[in-house]
Amino acid sequence: MLRALAVDDEQPSLEELLYLLNADPRIGSAEGAGDATEALRRINRALESGPGGPEAIDVVFLDIHMPGLDGLDLARLLGGFAQPPLVVFVTAHEGFAVQAFDLKAVDYVLKPVRRERLAEAVRRAAQLRDTAPLIPVHEPDPDHISVELGGVTRFVAVEDITHVEAHGDYARLHTAQGSHLVRIPLSTLEERWRSRGFVRIHRRHLVALRHIGELRLDAGTVSVLVDSEELQVSRRHARQLRDLLLRRTTS
Repeated sequence: MLRALAVDDEQPSLEELLYLLNADPRIGSAEGAGDATEALRRINRALESGPGGPEAIDVVFLDIHMPGLDGLDLARLLGGFAQPPLVVFVTAHEGFAVQAFDLKAVDYVLKPVRRERLAEAVRRAAQLRDTAPLIPVHEPDPDHISVELGGVTRFVAVEDITHVEAHGDYARLHTAQGSHLVRIPLSTLEERWRSRGFVRIHRRHLVALRHIGELRLDAGTVSVLVDSEELQVSRRHARQLRDLLLRRTTS
């Protein structure tokens, strides 16, 4: 059973597509998104949950002309992921078929969508999903975190990370060599790396204690120097941070 996401900024078209998908016995679940940005957030959650997770998506049925990020842009972004969902374009425009198949689309369905034609696209997606080679699942390496850069997955050593900055549902990892954006909330990394010497100093910052060079007090405000960058410490975290640094220097 395929888990599908339909993306279209026109509500009547989206509702019709969802109706047809839900009527196909090979579709286990189908949900909708009104634009590519919303779809990307949904797909990010799916990738984080893994192929067998409750948020997983097998195939995206994607309109092309949408305001802001269009369907082709979204497909290009998905192509840079390690295990992206399959893509079927559903559009009223014939002129983008070559670009769509260059992006490894499963199918290109023209509007108005006919039930038989959509069923063929679903059949192709199901066949590809069922014949895809199994990818071995490995336990995450606690000493490294994977980051994606230009379609290449790299592994950053946790001990090299000086501090982490929150960006909504994302986090930016800072090292002496540069920074990397990952699709993990700061709260998740705080929980995961607490035992590795990382401490929350602000709602936006998580810092590795071993990389703190100075603790500064100035007119009632507290800050730390981390790899030549000064970071503000919030009042609620200042006492805990001082205690941790004292224990670290006396142990």
